[in-house]
Amino acid sequence: MGRILIYVSVFILLGSCKQQENIAAVEEKAEVFFSVDSIPKPKELNEEAMAIIKEWQEFIGLENTFESLYRVANREDLVLVIEDLIEKQKTLEASTYPATFDIPQIKSRQKVFKTYILKTKGNLEYRDGTKGSTIEMIEAYNAFRNQFNVIVNSRLDTLLIFSE
Repeated sequence: MGRILIYVSVFILLGSCKQQENIAAVEEKAEVFFSVDSIPKPKELNEEAMAIIKEWQEFIGLENTFESLYRVANREDLVLVIEDLIEKQKTLEASTYPATFDIPQIKSRQKVFKTYILKTKGNLEYRDGTKGSTIEMIEAYNAFRNQFNVIVNSRLDTLLIFSE
């Protein structure tokens, strides 16, 4: 009876040590960074919107920083690009908008874009999957850019709608 108790305790001890070894192996799994080929490309602006935006230097700075997002190779590069995007976005927010684009529709799209930049930054800090939030950020940026096209292409006279 004593031998059986000793054998059972040895098997339990060996079994519990083996489980801890598997847990340690799972924790050492390397973080896989997403490929920039899998993220959507920015939408094109039409000629009228580009003519207006050419004079808006703060937006051009944001645009150049956003293009560097497509050259990131690892997590550290993405952190640098996101930090730079945050700074450029703050500069754009404080800048003087062109008269055509100084409307709530543009500013609200910019706030949504800012929200997704900060969400991506949070995911980077907590090492939570960054691909999904990066794609959402790019989609918000595309909506921001598309709003320029919508405003330029819209031929409605808002004074007729709002006048009584």
